Amino acid sequence: MDEQKRLLLAVVLSVVVLVGYQYFFTAPPELNNPSQEVQNNQVGQANAPTNAPNVSDYAAGTAVQSQAVQNNQSMPAVKEYRTISVSTPLYEIAISEHLAAVRSFELKGYKETNQKNSPLKQLVPSQLVNGTLSFDMEGGSIQGLDNAVYAAGTDTAAVSLSQGEKTIAFSWVGPQGISVKKIFTFRADSFLVDCNIIVQNGSGMPLNDAIVISMPGFYDEAVKKQSRFAYQGPMAYINGKYQEIDPDDIEDQDTFNGKIDWAGYTSQYFMTTVMPKAPAEARLKLSYTNDIATNRLVQKMDRLDPGKQGQYDYTYYMGPKSYKILGQYENSLKKAINFGWFDIIAKPLLITMNTIHDFIPNYGIAIILLTILIKLIFWPLGTKSYKSMNEMKKVQPLMMELREKYKNDKTRMNQEVMGLYKTYKVNPASGCLPLLVQMPIFFALYRMLYQAIELRHAPFIGWISDLSAPDRLFNFNFAIPMMDSPHGIPVLTLLMGASFLLQQKMTPTAGDPMQAKMMMLMPIFMTVLFINFPAGLVLYMFVNNIISMGQQYYTQKKFS
Repeated sequence: MDEQKRLLLAVVLSVVVLVGYQYFFTAPPELNNPSQEVQNNQVGQANAPTNAPNVSDYAAGTAVQSQAVQNNQSMPAVKEYRTISVSTPLYEIAISEHLAAVRSFELKGYKETNQKNSPLKQLVPSQLVNGTLSFDMEGGSIQGLDNAVYAAGTDTAAVSLSQGEKTIAFSWVGPQGISVKKIFTFRADSFLVDCNIIVQNGSGMPLNDAIVISMPGFYDEAVKKQSRFAYQGPMAYINGKYQEIDPDDIEDQDTFNGKIDWAGYTSQYFMTTVMPKAPAEARLKLSYTNDIATNRLVQKMDRLDPGKQGQYDYTYYMGPKSYKILGQYENSLKKAINFGWFDIIAKPLLITMNTIHDFIPNYGIAIILLTILIKLIFWPLGTKSYKSMNEMKKVQPLMMELREKYKNDKTRMNQEVMGLYKTYKVNPASGCLPLLVQMPIFFALYRMLYQAIELRHAPFIGWISDLSAPDRLFNFNFAIPMMDSPHGIPVLTLLMGASFLLQQKMTPTAGDPMQAKMMMLMPIFMTVLFINFPAGLVLYMFVNNIISMGQQYYTQKKFS
């Protein structure tokens, strides 16, 4: 096989990898508005029977009955109960006296979409009829606990916390005389919520069971498609290692044992987790039924003899998967920011981008400067490649003569071409070396830009109002082939395609006319491929192409 065929093979393989990665590891957006967040973060809204609950949906200070209990005929009726809301500068949480579970959690710094009148981001989907972070006993040793109505230790159902911290206790006494308290501590400046569970054995029998804290999530077919690249579902930090548990795999393995720092449920940009105050040997018990995937942290209790009391301390986190925010806490929660195989590359890129943003508060500019930094790092490699391409350009006339002279003798032609390369010390495969080296960077950037909450709804300039979504100028009411909704003019993507075309024209053409035509189709192919990519990634590729063309022009002038 001659060197030109090697070059073509290398380029084709690179494209195949790129296309295959996009096909198998990303899900096409299913948007009807300019914000990709509707797809990625309003989990299952299209299939939800009702809208996700808001804190304001619960009548403060009045007794209400749980609609979930009314709708679930298998669950015995419960007495009336209140929902207590706590408002801090960071969030507003609603905790129901029924099960003392979190029924609503709105983030004040984040919205559902990037539209002006969008509601705040809700972390408890409406499909979770009994909320999240409920507490029970694995062996059912405390009768009535699975349907308990606690009494909140506050006269008002609406609490405002602007500074400091606030503690609210939820108390319940079962028919056996066993009392349970869930004491929540909220802080005005933190997403962390402490929950101390105190069990007093007032029965005549010893209590020997395990505490179960449940973290369910809505996981239907639409969410499953979305999670092919940016994982959504149960997760945990077990034995010093981050682990994702695909709901489809729960049937094969539903129990995990080890030292658990934390466990929870994640969406693309947000997560709900529970952390034992002191990481200890525990179990994860998972289930997946009726589109609900539930992650349960099971921790063995010490034996409680009659009259004895036990206390079990946990910390809840409900909030954004922000490396900056999670990095402030003295725990391992920041390990939830995980980019899979590309983590070792993507995480430094994320930190660098955020550092740039600290000085220039525009993530579009941060991406541009990050691109320049990457190009500077690989500048010597690029120069060597463009130098080789320039030498290749010089031997093109001789190579064309050889191809014409030995067109009927392929073996001799290949031998002569290889001799020509050896004589002039030209390696045509080196021309595609920057592309191959850049592939890991590209994939790492893609994953980082796709998952980084910093880019969620982050504007750049003009029509680019969300760097995590495809760029669209205008919003047409008709479909465009190869383009996922919303449909509009992908200005930045077209500019990127034009840069690919200009770069291709600057590159020495192959001796084989068919090969040359295939290479000229590459800009069109890349434009179609990138048309549904996040604007942040397209911006990176566009700037990268511009810098590459400048470097190529400079190198050709210097060595010509």
